[in-house]
Amino acid sequence: MTMKTIIILYCLVISAFSVSAQVKLKAGDKAPDFSGQDQDGNQVTLKQYTGKKVILYFYPKDNTPGCTAEACNLRDNKDLLAKEGYEVIGVSTDDQTSHKDFKAKYSLPFPLIGDTDKSINQKYGVWVEKERDGKKVWGTARTTFIIDEKGTITEVIDKVETKDHASQILKL
Repeated sequence: MTMKTIIILYCLVISAFSVSAQVKLKAGDKAPDFSGQDQDGNQVTLKQYTGKKVILYFYPKDNTPGCTAEACNLRDNKDLLAKEGYEVIGVSTDDQTSHKDFKAKYSLPFPLIGDTDKSINQKYGVWVEKERDGKKVWGTARTTFIIDEKGTITEVIDKVETKDHASQILKL
């Protein structure tokens, strides 16, 4: 084996490891526990919701049209979701101040976790490379995880209908 062949194989192996590091959670997987601060500085963990069904939704950015539509749709259907036993938690990489303003502006009745270090996004595999205006950028893939009372993911919604997200969830 030539040195060139060894180098090529080494690069292929390193490349394969970096690609496989991306988490791809699916129904039946144990939901990774997390800890983060909500808009008011309260520590929120998934363990706090043991015994409850959770809608854990990841969205790209506060106060953008799609994210606002999604949050308001969940807000407007909170009673229907609660009737089915769901608790809602939103997560984005925005900071606590942005979340506080977003929550107040739209009277959102659920916590918004500021994942500024992207650790929760990474645990759930939603921090991904995207293409915007022909450029590669990293950002949150809009994704919702439905988690049962035992902490198991029952559904993953990666094609979110922002204006009708609650119906998507309730149809499951």
